[in-house]
Amino acid sequence: QVHLVESGGGLVQPGGSLRLDCAASGSGTSINAMGWYRQGLGKQRELVATISSGGTTDYADSVKGRFTISRDNAKNTVYLQMNNLKPEDTAVYYCNAETVHIATLTSVESWGQGTQVTVSS
Repeated sequence: QVHLVESGGGLVQPGGSLRLDCAASGSGTSINAMGWYRQGLGKQRELVATISSGGTTDYADSVKGRFTISRDNAKNTVYLQMNNLKPEDTAVYYCNAETVHIATLTSVESWGQGTQVTVSS
């Protein structure tokens, strides 16, 4: 599987912006779709945004127009630009990647450890 490390989280005031980065590492794997999920306190983990290997994106309605997901395949990195942040965006954000193990052609989902985003005045 691919090892994913998120960064860029922190404390921001409502209306502010943050950019989350997720760097992937590993050998013998191919990364297909990648995405960002989040889990607020006492809530279920939910999909925020996804991006395919070809660049096709999808967003949750709650973040549409405010968040932008992108990826740099050369750097094995996916980004989440978050603008006009709201208190309800407060959550642990997790990077996700669908990977294929080349030797066995087995599909595996990989998850990062999460990065905390807190939106508060």
